[in-house]
Amino acid sequence: MKFEGSDQYVATQDLKLAVNAALTLKRPLLVKGEPGTGKTMLAEEVARSLGMPLLQWHIKSTTKAQQGLYEYDAVSRLRDSQLGEERVKDIHNYIVKGVLWQAFESEQPVALLIDEIDKADIEFPNDLLRELDRMEFYVYETRQMVRARHRPLVFITSNNEKELPDAFLRRCFFHYIQFPDAGTMQDIVEVHYPGLKKELLAAALRSFYEVRKLPGLKKKPSTSELLDWLKLLVAEDLPPEALHSQDDKVAVPPLVGALLKNEQDLSLFEKLVFMQRHNR
Repeated sequence: MKFEGSDQYVATQDLKLAVNAALTLKRPLLVKGEPGTGKTMLAEEVARSLGMPLLQWHIKSTTKAQQGLYEYDAVSRLRDSQLGEERVKDIHNYIVKGVLWQAFESEQPVALLIDEIDKADIEFPNDLLRELDRMEFYVYETRQMVRARHRPLVFITSNNEKELPDAFLRRCFFHYIQFPDAGTMQDIVEVHYPGLKKELLAAALRSFYEVRKLPGLKKKPSTSELLDWLKLLVAEDLPPEALHSQDDKVAVPPLVGALLKNEQDLSLFEKLVFMQRHNR
């Protein structure tokens, strides 16, 4: 089993090597990178390419590790006991299986995405160490040990909002997705918008990278925002000339709200354009 890339996801050679290293080592692949660089989509495309079902666990600030294993619904059992329900006698009826349990009991190997693990409490990764390492966990309410039939291919994404524990990092294969250069970005755009006019794409990429190079940006525009912006440019049928001023100086691009997402960054960019015009 080897990942060779897909027709819907432009994977660099080092990214393909990282996926295959995780497959060989049978360790989770921890993927970091700027938001919008395709970390979540990577898991989706690897699963599709390898013909594996994908289970997704999207982490929130309130998510606990136990929820990935199982939860005991004591409230429903109490309610059913008050109503005299027969099912109350079997505690198994009140065990809600989490994503990890579903992955462990699957009859075929699956891919498991633990998305944005850094959103959770700092103890969250440590609470999953044993389960991800030994591929088993104990259900105290039913006194059963759940063991994985097949070791899932685990993807873990992080936006670097907080540091992950060393003990957790030791159990992962790590890869940082570098922001795509202009050539790779052109390949990515071609996947999403085949046949886009070369002049428009060249002008758009030039404006996009000029915006990204601006020092002091709170949030640099990402790949996904570039794709949204291109979609708008095509929908409005804007010519390439509209992306730059006549004297070829940096200008505030049309529909800039697709690229810059807060007033601080927009104000900073507008000041740069004004200063450049004033100093010419």
